[in-house]
Amino acid sequence: MSAYLTKRISYMLIILLAASLLIFSLYALTPGDYISNNIKLSPERKAELREIYGFNKPLMERYGIWMKNAFHGDFGYSLAQQKPVLTLFNEYIWNSFLLASVSTFLTWLIAVIIGVVSAYKQYSWFDTLVMVLIFAAMSLPSFFIGLFLIKVIAVDLKWLPPGGMLTTGSNATGWAYVKEVIRHMTLPVVVMTLLGVGSLTRYFRSNLIDVIKQDYIRTARAKGLKESKVLFRHALRNALLPAITLVGFELPALFGGSLIIEKIFNWPGIGQLYMQSFGLRDYPLLMGFTMLIAILTVIGTLISDVLYHIADPRVRLH
Repeated sequence: MSAYLTKRISYMLIILLAASLLIFSLYALTPGDYISNNIKLSPERKAELREIYGFNKPLMERYGIWMKNAFHGDFGYSLAQQKPVLTLFNEYIWNSFLLASVSTFLTWLIAVIIGVVSAYKQYSWFDTLVMVLIFAAMSLPSFFIGLFLIKVIAVDLKWLPPGGMLTTGSNATGWAYVKEVIRHMTLPVVVMTLLGVGSLTRYFRSNLIDVIKQDYIRTARAKGLKESKVLFRHALRNALLPAITLVGFELPALFGGSLIIEKIFNWPGIGQLYMQSFGLRDYPLLMGFTMLIAILTVIGTLISDVLYHIADPRVRLH
């Protein structure tokens, strides 16, 4: 295991180095930036700022400075927000993590339960209804579902707030603060869960249908085991093994934020910050965010490989 981890970490560093060069080059060579697009600045001030931030230096020299600072935990300075990039990440990323972690937990829980029942009752009315609802949920765009729920639940029925993380002007603390955040995050969590549960349910259903047909499942039933034990102790355990590979891809999603959902519900997350920075051409923040996603992706891939080996020792790590 130690030799495998050493080799994989070496590969990860090479991949991240190549990704960092690609990310930096794409943003650096994109026409326009925050300084040149700012109409409030005079040409003299623009030239001064470009000199201060090193935008006039050659590409590879700028990349070397950026990487040197990144190794020291400095991913640059946001010109639009006038704050260090990592400071902004710390302010916004945990809001996105709260939203994504709750919705991910609910998505997997609902998908496993519905997938097991649907596979067990294959071709029944329940299975047919589930498949219809799954395809319906997958075909509807996220902005439509979000705006529809805002119209019905928030505007018409006034059961929940339409957006934001806190009520405007709220000074709530303690348990009152927690309840207020829960009320505001309910609608975006529902939308994110609806969007994710469809494809995951299909994945679990198809895996479980294949497992149920295996000989060891028929043997377990022949021994007189209860159907619940056959399904959850034997069938589901093996059906979940391929899903472990999906766990690694959840890591960047937990911290990457949902661009559309956060924008619709005005949730102060990293996704909405990214969209604002993209419109303002705030490239230091965009580069830092994209690099963060790349780091989380390679780490998530490593975690999924290790977890798969732990869950199924027959899988060898090379």
